Amino acid sequence: MAKKKIFYSFHFDNDVMRVQQIRNIGVIEGNEPVKPNEWETLERSGEAAIQTWIRDNMANKDCVVVLVGEKTANRKYVKYEIEQAWAKKKGLLGIYIHNINCARNGKCSKGSNPFDQYNVNGTPLNNIVKCYDPGQNAYNTISEKIESWIDEAITIRKKYN
Repeated sequence: MAKKKIFYSFHFDNDVMRVQQIRNIGVIEGNEPVKPNEWETLERSGEAAIQTWIRDNMANKDCVVVLVGEKTANRKYVKYEIEQAWAKKKGLLGIYIHNINCARNGKCSKGSNPFDQYNVNGTPLNNIVKCYDPGQNAYNTISEKIESWIDEAITIRKKYN
């Protein structure tokens, strides 16, 4: 089976090291991480440039995986990525990453479900899109289940086309 193409959505400053561990699992094909200095250049280019970058990088992806850390749900561009994923009919899911150890920050508190803020035709998005908590053994659980979670998210999204 071909690897799914994934766009990862996350809070860069807090969670980039946790996200890199998930990227390194290797069962899926994810977007290339943007380097901090590239992100800073992009930020200086303004909101329209960032939104274009997001749309361009999300364009040929099968699914958007929101990696949920402590502050992810309130990040402006994470919200934009969720909105774009749904509008572009991408599979969409969340995975809590608070139990993934970060060399810089250790573990963090569990963040809010980022899908709590949205409705689709009167149905709360958090009743459609799953946000998984892999528990204390997060890395191993994610390694074992991420591929099936992505497949399920793509199947669920097709029901709402």
